[in-house]
Amino acid sequence: MSATPTFEELFDPDFLASLTHLSITARRVAAGGRFGEKLSRDLGSGMEFRDYRPYTPGDDLRRIDWNIYRRLGRVFLRLYEEQQDLPLYVMPDLSASMYSDDAVRIKAALKAALAMAAISMNQNDTAGLVPFGDELDLVTKGETGKVSIMRFARYLSLLQPRQNTDLAKSLDKLASLNLRPGLLVIVSDFFDPSGLKRFAAATGKVRHKLLLIQITRPADADPGLEGELRLRDCETGEVTDIAMTPAVMKRYREAYDRFCDELASLARKRRAGLLRLDAGQDVVEQLAALFESGSLAA
Repeated sequence: MSATPTFEELFDPDFLASLTHLSITARRVAAGGRFGEKLSRDLGSGMEFRDYRPYTPGDDLRRIDWNIYRRLGRVFLRLYEEQQDLPLYVMPDLSASMYSDDAVRIKAALKAALAMAAISMNQNDTAGLVPFGDELDLVTKGETGKVSIMRFARYLSLLQPRQNTDLAKSLDKLASLNLRPGLLVIVSDFFDPSGLKRFAAATGKVRHKLLLIQITRPADADPGLEGELRLRDCETGEVTDIAMTPAVMKRYREAYDRFCDELASLARKRRAGLLRLDAGQDVVEQLAALFESGSLAA
């Protein structure tokens, strides 16, 4: 099994510079975070006016609208939008299938993970790292600021391969961490021995907005195999002898198409974003497809 990409491979100044025109926007973010650039559900002492409410003892007198008091003889407070950060949580898949074929998938996956984190930190949001295989680990809840991008890349370069995939178990663990609601980016090939039904059910327990980045290779849809073959599952080690006839290849392609359709259907039902990212192509160019006019709406 090939190794995780090195820090030098990930922390490429030209790669990071190509991300500066991209941003993540949100209509509202959950309360309780640090100061940032997103509008919170809280109403407080921000810059953008939102509403009025009657004064109650203990309120900040500086927020009283004295013009209304002079006109109506009643005391009202001016309420403003609170500006808070949008938490981003990146969940890269470290299972064995991501490291097969000279680790092309994992290299693209971790570059995509770093790209999303860098975009977030460039706009004063927080980026957490929660890698998974057969279970999930919390590496960091939230790095912030441009100076933290290098540290995030270091975290990614130190990740170690896992053997198996269990998407549902990993999401259950994530839900138990009680992280502040934000945007959860799952970067994976989504090849799970148990299929996608358990994963779909587990997404219902997650309070975060979802973005699914499916790491693909052209050979996934058309492996171009023929003849008498012995196939070995890179995660379970299970061996299967098969005669790869045109009819068998046709059934394989149909099964792969159903798998992709099921993932797309899951994304639609959960109102999640979905990007199919070809591991052999430029990562930033493909990520840019997610961003409308330079922004990704979360």
